Amino acid sequence: MLQQSTSTSVGRRCSFVLFTVTVFTLISATAGAAGKPGLLKVSENKRFLVHEDGAPFFYLGDTAWELFHRLNREEADRYLKNRADKGYTAIQAVALAELDGLHTPNSYGHKPLVNDDPTKPDVKDGPNNDYWDHVDYIVEKAESCGLYIGLLPTWGDKWNKKWGVGPEIFTPQNAEVYGRWLGRRYKDAPNIIWILGGDRPVENDAHKEIIRAMARGLAKGDGDRHLMTLHPTGGQTSSAWFHDEDWLDFNMRQNGHVAEYTGRYDKTREDYDRTPAKPVIDGEPIYEDHPVSFDAKKLGHSISSDVRRPLYWDLFGGAFGHTYGHHSVWQMWRQGRDPINNPLMPWFEAIDQPGAGQMQYGRWLMESRPFLSRVPDDSIIVTDRVATSVPGAGRYRFVGTRDANGSYAMVYAPIGRAFKVRMEVIKGPKVKAWWYNPRNGQATAIGEFANRGEQEFLPPDKGEMLDWVLVLDDASQNFPQPGTRETRIAD
Repeated sequence: MLQQSTSTSVGRRCSFVLFTVTVFTLISATAGAAGKPGLLKVSENKRFLVHEDGAPFFYLGDTAWELFHRLNREEADRYLKNRADKGYTAIQAVALAELDGLHTPNSYGHKPLVNDDPTKPDVKDGPNNDYWDHVDYIVEKAESCGLYIGLLPTWGDKWNKKWGVGPEIFTPQNAEVYGRWLGRRYKDAPNIIWILGGDRPVENDAHKEIIRAMARGLAKGDGDRHLMTLHPTGGQTSSAWFHDEDWLDFNMRQNGHVAEYTGRYDKTREDYDRTPAKPVIDGEPIYEDHPVSFDAKKLGHSISSDVRRPLYWDLFGGAFGHTYGHHSVWQMWRQGRDPINNPLMPWFEAIDQPGAGQMQYGRWLMESRPFLSRVPDDSIIVTDRVATSVPGAGRYRFVGTRDANGSYAMVYAPIGRAFKVRMEVIKGPKVKAWWYNPRNGQATAIGEFANRGEQEFLPPDKGEMLDWVLVLDDASQNFPQPGTRETRIAD
């Protein structure tokens, strides 16, 4: 598969069966032939990512920034299997890692560069003899598990001296050389999505030129085969600097580690509305078990409900997918390693935290209805006399989405509060209503209603932090229950 590492790909098959052959055929957005990822492209309407045959691709990502740097192969196998089992489709990881990735060796004693020179990757003859052989292994293993790798060439172009690396490592010249080498190495890997940037501000024109040069090098190296975006710093978006540039295939936001809707997660819609149209995704929302707004003493650590809300806020706001993260997993923390911002548990326990498993239910919900015609639309929700009640504010913001063709609509209710919807967004004379539980993926039919005027709905639980999704279908469409995995609705 990889240009410089092909001899071991046969032995790197994932050690589990992700779905049956039948389901793989029906849910073609998961992967290409034989259940493996294929090359991706932007959909014709410029809102989503699709496979080469036009089948929708749901990007469900996880931030595993230190995956290549801190995990050995057995640990990487365990992690990738866990994420594939939980329905993830993309893993975001960094080649030149943030936490002293140049000077602290990986699990096998290897470093990525010779003398910190991006034009001199430390590549040795023979299998498994260098840092990049280990990256190859993980990329191939991910492919065998049906997973894409959102591959960051480096964690920003301006490094944090706290972890021993100076800011002078990249220039436009060596960034292009490094990008070309990296692109050439992974040219034949179908499961790569390039993610530039890396949580550093684009402060000036010099930084922009470094990023442009690296993008140019990647495209030259891989023949422009793979999609490309940029991961910005907190609260920012790739569109702020590069929206009109051809190399940027889709926009990535970092809405960041806040728990409130207002001021961050509502910005996903702003990127959706930009011209020219480009797909948008939140590449780093609040992590599970992360200090809320970086202030654990006052606000504590986030919980599963804090990471569920951004999933639906972003998706219903126009995002083509979503990225999850856990505060222990991104840094692959365990006892014996310096902790960053007080992680609560080792990574191998954190991979099974509740929120990590609940992300898949958002994916199954979206895939159980027409995918490529979905649009954001909060006007579905009738504004209450007290608007801060409905559609709400802060952690209690209701959001809506619908099919542009009128076959369905959805409303995310983060709390158990009665609300009204405008039924006319559905075309058929009868509307079938469901409650979908974001905590377990179960759907309950409510009944059928005449399609007229406004209709009030009350979520099954009146308790706080018990969120629900209202699904409204044109009854004549005979859609399966929301979240059904065994079939894909034709787009």
